[in-house]
Amino acid sequence: MKVLIVGSGGREHAIAWSVSRSPKVDKIYCAPGNAGIAEYAQCVNIGAMEFEKLADFARENQVDLTIIGMDDPLVGGVVDVFESRGLRVFGPRKNAAILEGSKAFSKDLMKKYNIPTAAYENFDDPEKALAYLRTEAKFPIVLKADGLALGKGVLICKDLQEAEDGVKEIMEDKKFGNAGNTMVIEEFMTGREVSVLSFVDGKTIKTMTSAQDHKRAMDGDQGLNTGGMGTFSPSPFYTKEVDEFCQKYVYQPTVDAMAAEGREFKGIIFFGLMLTKDGPKVLEYNARFGDPEAQVVLPRMKNDIVEVMEACIDGTLDQIDLQFEDNAAVCVVLASEGYPVKYEKEIPMYGFENFKDKEGYYCFHAGTKFKDGQIVTNGGRVVGITATGSNLKEARKNAYAATEWITFANKYMRHDIGKAIDEA
Repeated sequence: MKVLIVGSGGREHAIAWSVSRSPKVDKIYCAPGNAGIAEYAQCVNIGAMEFEKLADFARENQVDLTIIGMDDPLVGGVVDVFESRGLRVFGPRKNAAILEGSKAFSKDLMKKYNIPTAAYENFDDPEKALAYLRTEAKFPIVLKADGLALGKGVLICKDLQEAEDGVKEIMEDKKFGNAGNTMVIEEFMTGREVSVLSFVDGKTIKTMTSAQDHKRAMDGDQGLNTGGMGTFSPSPFYTKEVDEFCQKYVYQPTVDAMAAEGREFKGIIFFGLMLTKDGPKVLEYNARFGDPEAQVVLPRMKNDIVEVMEACIDGTLDQIDLQFEDNAAVCVVLASEGYPVKYEKEIPMYGFENFKDKEGYYCFHAGTKFKDGQIVTNGGRVVGITATGSNLKEARKNAYAATEWITFANKYMRHDIGKAIDEA
């Protein structure tokens, strides 16, 4: 088989690594890819939002399966373009990717189908949002831009002043662009956050192992929200009881709700959960693998990823026995000093050979490229260093040891990824 992967981050590198292990696959392309993905795939200079060009490439090169890694092209309708050309593609159509593309849509869906989530109101008029905040809101409160904002369009406001500033930022100054035309105001939930990824074929859902992400830039959950500074899997807080509750009241009901709305969902649903004192509630949905969650979940998966994805497309997921290793994985992101605000790029990187032939150690590239034959930094999150271990403590120790193997001048990381494990 020939496989095309669309995207250029650590998630796509983890997918490419996973696909490269499938005995079915003999050629991998990635558009646009990065310096690390180039080890497994031929990188093609086509942007993730150039749908017609991507479909032309898939047709001309007789690609058997295209895997869409990123949210923007899914929400924009890339799958519909591929399907209209008779090409096999893994990911939800535009009318299903709205599950991630619009927070207002997903909140309304949960309300309609009694899927547990935080209380909320949607607003498309800033004056009405302000009136609600001044009269009815309980603080702290959460403001969310409706559309895609690179995981950053969420503000937690501790008082009215912060909330008023937040409305201005999202709806009037358009800090997150058109993502802020509509805004969700949501009750602030407390508890442990857990991420659960799942494969879906339109009717059947098979959940993967749990993971937990660290969004804040600095140790101790200080600093700005980022796309994710590290993850661990499984989450010790995701117990058998939590899983049973979610299978019954969250996972299958979400798939059934989308089908009932005429929005059959095929692909990946990422459930962001908050384990509150009143039970698990949905924080958010994503319509693709999380990044960096994919970097700890995929190394633990026993199945051939291509087989599972084909079953999702064909509606035969019920015949797949999804299995994960009885181990643990931790990923620590090496970022550029100053991320997520301002940072230098094109800094030479060294040490990749340290990962060669080391079982259970991975260096997934997120923001890298080649410059004059040398791998250099090309983003805020540069690489994800993942290691496995027999348990979380061992995986954490291994991952932090491996962060020393890669060097570049403005390397920055959090030192407390997975620290919660010690409290479990």
